[in-house]
Amino acid sequence: MSVPTAAATRTICAQLPVLGRDVTVPLVTGGTVAYAALDYAASAPALQRVWDDVAAYAPYYGSVHRGAGYLSQLSTDLFENARRTVTEFLDCRPDDQLVFTRSTTDSLNLLARALPADCQVFVFETEHHASLLPWKDARVTYLDAPRTPRQAVETLERALAARDPHGPALVCVTGASNVTGELWPVRELAAAAHAHGARIVLDAAQLAPHHPVSVRDLDVDWVAFSGHKLYAPFGAGVLAGRADWLVAADPYLAGGGASRKVTRREDGGVDVEWHESAARHEAGSPNVIGAYAIASACKALTEAGFENLVAREERLIAGVRAGLAEVPQVKVLSLFGDDAPRVGVISFVVEGWNSSHFAAALSAEYGIGVRDGLFCAHPLVRTLLGGDPQTQGECGAPEAAPGERSLNAIRVSFGAGTPDEHVERFVTAVRELVSDGAKWRYRTEDGRCVPAV
Repeated sequence: MSVPTAAATRTICAQLPVLGRDVTVPLVTGGTVAYAALDYAASAPALQRVWDDVAAYAPYYGSVHRGAGYLSQLSTDLFENARRTVTEFLDCRPDDQLVFTRSTTDSLNLLARALPADCQVFVFETEHHASLLPWKDARVTYLDAPRTPRQAVETLERALAARDPHGPALVCVTGASNVTGELWPVRELAAAAHAHGARIVLDAAQLAPHHPVSVRDLDVDWVAFSGHKLYAPFGAGVLAGRADWLVAADPYLAGGGASRKVTRREDGGVDVEWHESAARHEAGSPNVIGAYAIASACKALTEAGFENLVAREERLIAGVRAGLAEVPQVKVLSLFGDDAPRVGVISFVVEGWNSSHFAAALSAEYGIGVRDGLFCAHPLVRTLLGGDPQTQGECGAPEAAPGERSLNAIRVSFGAGTPDEHVERFVTAVRELVSDGAKWRYRTEDGRCVPAV
């Protein structure tokens, strides 16, 4: 069975077509401008190819698994084919399982629920909260932020060498920082983990949209990522990797689909036999459209060729960094230094500006969407800004007036769908705001800087 797709007649270019590329937004100074979406690290716009494929499938929508009707069987085939497509995209091992989840956060919480008893978890303070926080039922060792890739490996090796060698252990590490964009030495960290009898899970939320991710080549035990960062719509994610811990754990959610057989006992209770496949952790009606959208995005990126996409993105990164370097008041945040390889994620602060004020001016006066705050990586941003990583913060602008310094930052991020004009406009806007100031007055409302009316 097959569903019509829009892919057959489409030629994919280096800059991939995305939804919203023709959207115009009003400026407080008058007129409108094409919206420059430079917040890919939070959510990348959906690829036009993905949206077209989903729209083509929509009339064939049906419930999956066990349905006798044609549309149900077609949807089941589509769902399981999507699983195979994403498995191939990640270059998984033959015995690996791939579970469809809601997001990276959901995937890592699922894995946290599946940890063996008395498992030790090692995680750097530099992680996004999705990979920093789920391990509350384990013995967690938080590692200080390294300043070089080599130091990251050495820090992990020392921590693992000091652990109880007889119990299970898990290392959780990002592939690319959602704050600095810097690539982490995943293969070397995996080798260190395995040398000390530990396993490793890769948070690929920021890596998978920009670089190929091979479970086998990186030698990681699990990988997690989100569809909404991979140019697919919201609401779907992936956890892929070794099956044994997943099969041994109780289902993440109890319900239909996860259960293989349910019988009543004489004492009035029930006995449940759970599936040992990925269905064990996919209870309820699955997000078929979300899974299909992720698979469509995987195909689009593969067909475009990561070599071409990476080369183009590196050119955009170099242009933005060079432009920011020409503005002395701008400080770009980095752990590993200027020469570190990175994806299209750059965070910075501007001397004399509250970060929320600067981001608000970019939006209101230039039609540029960026992000400001702590990026759900509070300890890391505090460390990079010279603050106490243990200080509490909020995932948004603090109560600071325009012009006042605040311990947060501005993040610009881009990817395969970003036009050159958008990053060029961003660099120009930064120069103008720093040299000339904002053209409009702003005020603080509900903790955010907004144009005064």
